[in-house]
Amino acid sequence: MNKNASRQFGDRTAALLDREAIAAWIFLAPALVLLGVFVFWPIAYLGALGFTSGSFTVEGARWVGLRNYARLILDPDFWQVLGNTAYFTIATLVPSLVVPLMLAVLLDRAIALRDWLRTAYFLPSIASLVAVGLGWRWLFQNRGPVNEVLLAMDIEPIPWLNSTAWAMPVLILLAIWKQLGFNLVVFLAGLQSIPQSRYEAATLDGAGEVGRFWHVTLPGLRPTLVFATITTAIFTLRNFEPVYIMTGGGPLNSTNILVYFVYEEAFARFDFGYAAAAATVLLAIAFVLVYWQLRAWGEE
Repeated sequence: MNKNASRQFGDRTAALLDREAIAAWIFLAPALVLLGVFVFWPIAYLGALGFTSGSFTVEGARWVGLRNYARLILDPDFWQVLGNTAYFTIATLVPSLVVPLMLAVLLDRAIALRDWLRTAYFLPSIASLVAVGLGWRWLFQNRGPVNEVLLAMDIEPIPWLNSTAWAMPVLILLAIWKQLGFNLVVFLAGLQSIPQSRYEAATLDGAGEVGRFWHVTLPGLRPTLVFATITTAIFTLRNFEPVYIMTGGGPLNSTNILVYFVYEEAFARFDFGYAAAAATVLLAIAFVLVYWQLRAWGEE
């Protein structure tokens, strides 16, 4: 009797789990369809397009195998673009994490001004990149306000956007300024989720400000740091509008990053297969960065 009851209970449980699984798949189906249509299918089509040459249409494309990737390997401009992309990404990523983290730690104590300052810092994150790019182009033009300030200080004006040495730092500064507010809000939310008892325990153990930051704040912000690092890296890799508006990849290809290189090959030279191969490399770089960050920062 007990065996029969156990068997019946197991059958009912399995049936219930089956019904729950079916219900879960039903609720997930719309999202999976949207992901398939707007994410997985375009990625698959991009990968296939990288092995072709010709027009965007299926009828106009012809199979060329790995020829586009061989062109990338032999193209010195592509390697310069990869170097520019690495420089731009690293120089943007590190300050975009360190500066807002320090500001968040300070603002977490300024209870009276926290909400106002958080809003003020976040405003650049919701501003249009096109409008921001035009504004920064005006600021850093040869006779712009920045050079006027330098002249007032008896400093020789700098051709910011026409200099191979200064054009990229201006773009990096813009990218940091644009991302700072978003990361600041993320870090503030992460700080408020750390239990105050941990800080009290660390203080009782004799830890100072630096000790509490290294042994309480940073470990408590680990998931937040993972999220902020991944989102900042992705934002940096797809940072197209400022390059298009402010420098056009110049001067002398010094600010041409991979996403702008893909645009030029596809819509200026209409070499869609070659552009798709470069875009596939960009996608692979993004996947590798995300995987590495999850392995380095994420929990097991």
